Amino acid sequence: MVVKSFQAIFLLSLLTFGVLSYSFPLLTRGKWIVDSTSGRPVKLACTSWASHLQPMLAEGLDKQPLRNIVAKVVQQHFSCVRLTWATYMFTRFNQSTVTQTLDSLYLTQAKEGIARNNPALLKMTVVQAYDEVVDELGRQGLMVVLDNHVSNPKWCCGNNDGNGFFGDTDFSPQEWKQGLVSIAQRFKSKNQVVAMSLRNELRGPRQNQPDWYKYISQGAKMVHQENPNVLVLVSGLSYGTDLSFLKNQTLGFNLDNKLVYESHWYSWTINSHGWEGQPLNKACAQTIQTVIDHSGFVTDGDNPIPLFLGEFGIDQRGTNNADNRFINCFFAYAAQNGFSWSLWALQGSYYLREGKLQLEEVFGVLNANWDTIRNPKFIKRLQVLQRFGQDPSSNLPTSYIMFHPDSGSCVRFSSQSNGIYADSSCDPTPIRWIHDQDGAPLRLTNTNLCLKVVGDGLAPKVSTDCSSQQSLWYSVSESKLQLAAKDANGQYLCLELDKTSSNSSQILTKNCICINDDSSCLYDPQSQWFTLAPKKHTLI
Repeated sequence: MVVKSFQAIFLLSLLTFGVLSYSFPLLTRGKWIVDSTSGRPVKLACTSWASHLQPMLAEGLDKQPLRNIVAKVVQQHFSCVRLTWATYMFTRFNQSTVTQTLDSLYLTQAKEGIARNNPALLKMTVVQAYDEVVDELGRQGLMVVLDNHVSNPKWCCGNNDGNGFFGDTDFSPQEWKQGLVSIAQRFKSKNQVVAMSLRNELRGPRQNQPDWYKYISQGAKMVHQENPNVLVLVSGLSYGTDLSFLKNQTLGFNLDNKLVYESHWYSWTINSHGWEGQPLNKACAQTIQTVIDHSGFVTDGDNPIPLFLGEFGIDQRGTNNADNRFINCFFAYAAQNGFSWSLWALQGSYYLREGKLQLEEVFGVLNANWDTIRNPKFIKRLQVLQRFGQDPSSNLPTSYIMFHPDSGSCVRFSSQSNGIYADSSCDPTPIRWIHDQDGAPLRLTNTNLCLKVVGDGLAPKVSTDCSSQQSLWYSVSESKLQLAAKDANGQYLCLELDKTSSNSSQILTKNCICINDDSSCLYDPQSQWFTLAPKKHTLI
């Protein structure tokens, strides 16, 4: 059977690459995504790979062999790829060959590169080439999310680009549904295809709730009818940031536990006040509350639905201050909640984007030559986040992993020093803590030991004192990311990763940075940001 064959491939991938194997298809259980047999939690830790632009071909195949690109995805410990596609690719251009498409766009350099690295693709139709990418992802043990990004193949997104909302110039609802049905049927037998996203970032002046309910309901039910195995990902309005209208009227179905909502989050999409010019704790707190109000709420209540953070990302050159501040806030929120997500983007360059040849993608995991990782430090931090997932079946008391977003480290205990330190690998087994409520001790699980403040600029100690004010820990800032206890004089001291050395793993307690409601305090508190990620939300 196909399922058994694919599971065998996944087992081989686990042994070879360290990729987890699951039983397919996937389904939802409350706010979690689980495998269909054991109920084990499944984390979609994806990167997005663009295949929706004018060439209608997965980017980068002129730079490296397909198998090498996919191998790099596996080596960075992603569990899946969000592979984009354009409606017209399957409804209008499905007979066009890769060679014909490249020639029509005068992409001589790209064609020569493909001839060197992936020559067999040139004779394929664009749809067959898409198949080949999906197949290679499956061969190397990766799950696939098929994302309908646009209708007319082009760069996305703009309010008036013709692709924004049902009824726009290039967005015929009927043709969109035709494309969805075609994709659902085409990949029905490919078990690595675990989800289909109905549409990327609905937007523009025509967007309205009645049409959203009408067409999203139709599209979701059609996909589920054609391929009942895939999860169906549904995003909202305003560039995929707003599902708040669901508070008043739900879709009224869950597609036999296959419905997943989707939201996108960048530094510029949620926080209207920006990440500079105001206290960072306030910026993070306000942004997280907006995310909760607009989309995060779907995972709560009597009928929770999983939320897939379908796009987030930063300029990986590390030069954008707003991005650098945003991403630590994102990491903390994602770790706390165990969401599945997809990083924008895999590609380091484009064949053709907005009229420019070989344009570099600075948000890309890979560099412009597709042969190295653009920002290894960022990816190392991300790899820790990849491990934060879900365990809905656990009946154990809730414990926590203490996570430092800015370094991507977990806090560990040293029995030699009776202190704590930051472990960037979070392996093999992170230390787990019990923290029953704000103002309670931070206790090591299965011990009578608690974390205790010693003094300003000194390392905290783990001791049997679990009752003095020096051992009672509070979230003291608006972001709730600064953990503090009072010293012997009643002064709050916050945990802080010592950044005097780039390789330092030492954790101290120091005067808390910008914890009061003071709009003039613009110092950076990120070295003091720690979050407690629930054990029931972790895969490590």
